[in-house]
Amino acid sequence: MSNLEFERITVLPMDEYNQRLVANVHPENWVNPQPADCYDLVVIGAGTAGLVVAAGAAGLGLGLKVALIEKNLMGGDCLNIGCIPSKSLIRSARVIGEMWKAKDLGVNISKHINVDFATVMSRLRRIRAGISHHDSAARFKNLGVDVFFGEGKFASKNTIDVDGQILKFKKAVIATGARAIKPEICGIEAAGYLTNENVFSLIQKPEKLAVIGGGPIGCELAQAFRRLGCEVTLFHNGPHILNKEDREATDILQRVFTDEGIRLVLNCQLEEVVTVTEGKRLYFSSHGNRDSVTVNEILVGPGRLPNVEGLNLEAVGVEYDQKLGVKVNDYLQTTNSNIYAAGDICMNWKFTHAADAAARMVIKNTLFSPFGLGRSQLSSLVIPWVTYTDPEIAHVGIYADEAEKLGIEIETIKIGFNNVDRAITDSQEAGLLKIHHKKGSDEIIGATIVASHGGEMISEITTAIVNKIGLSKLSSVIHPYPTQAEAIKKAADAYRRTLLTPRTKKLLGFLTKFS
Repeated sequence: MSNLEFERITVLPMDEYNQRLVANVHPENWVNPQPADCYDLVVIGAGTAGLVVAAGAAGLGLGLKVALIEKNLMGGDCLNIGCIPSKSLIRSARVIGEMWKAKDLGVNISKHINVDFATVMSRLRRIRAGISHHDSAARFKNLGVDVFFGEGKFASKNTIDVDGQILKFKKAVIATGARAIKPEICGIEAAGYLTNENVFSLIQKPEKLAVIGGGPIGCELAQAFRRLGCEVTLFHNGPHILNKEDREATDILQRVFTDEGIRLVLNCQLEEVVTVTEGKRLYFSSHGNRDSVTVNEILVGPGRLPNVEGLNLEAVGVEYDQKLGVKVNDYLQTTNSNIYAAGDICMNWKFTHAADAAARMVIKNTLFSPFGLGRSQLSSLVIPWVTYTDPEIAHVGIYADEAEKLGIEIETIKIGFNNVDRAITDSQEAGLLKIHHKKGSDEIIGATIVASHGGEMISEITTAIVNKIGLSKLSSVIHPYPTQAEAIKKAADAYRRTLLTPRTKKLLGFLTKFS
């Protein structure tokens, strides 16, 4: 394929919104530029990590020559099949969740809620198209980036081949991301299934949906589709959903899922999928019992695989693993000192904000760390994350069991949201805050929040950890009343009360006599 002939990219359904999306992030009439003699930086992959590296390097005003290569859609998972479409869908589903609770709040709504699924999905596509100009080829061209559409692969120690065009580089960055794992279930390929890569192309609601995998993607979409009117069965091979999260937190969410009518099949072994007249029948075993369920669609949620194929990494001495991705050191440098990597291709944290943070490190480490001086380290990052269910589960730092494995003695402060006035007035008492701090110190080392907007709240604790602000100082921060974030102040106050030892109380009593 020459630089004048591009395979037409389609995103179904090809309505006005998806046409606008494609026109921005993989324009049909795009002509790849004539390559520069040598690029300071060439980036393979225009997802979050690649876009941040390219925009950041080109936008410094230093005249750096930067090239960006993408074979599919600019914007990567986040824009096209991840954050933006999923959160648009979840927003519509949250409205229904509120309507389900309306009677308890004194608002009477008809028992039948009319969900216009086609409009929900159309809104999703409209929002995605509206945001897509931020990641567009035209915008990056205007930033001074040479944008190449095509399949990039390393040709020699300092060149990359993009469908016949040769780009010479001083430094290169691999940011090709990851993709959904194909499930190893007998018959599922023949029956057909959805992943996050095509579920947002649905225009008709599946009346019965099986969701395989109780991780973040599976849980978020299972709840969203249940609220949108689907009969949902969630299969998970573990004893509880979100098995990497705090058990008390996931117990709260499991109760919510059950109350909302999601059928949870835990400790499950999926055996076979068979196509039948009514749809797709899944045979499974759970707790020693064999059973089956028939659905219209199957959504597969678990796991991602790094996109390492086709890069010809062997030619440039970049080591990689088919499951773990490109091997990098703490500076995000591969086994080739002139080639770096960032994002899902090499990191355990497969989040947009983690890819963004890593990309900023790469800019510094590739361009502004002569002889390796002053390089930033991946291990220094404090990465929070959120599962966007309702309530949300947000976490930062380490868990209690991790602290035990590391030999760190901790103490945990727990605040139930049934003790937080705003949560009570919101009828959202089914939540909690846990803060872990080092024993004998107010240093925060981890926290979990279960709350309707826990993702908004976790940033205060993340800021405290990054800036080494202990619980004592957090106690002195004035929080507006009433807010659910007041739970953080309550936790900090609880720590301060532990400092009131008998000796301290005696001293304070003595001082009051002279005040």
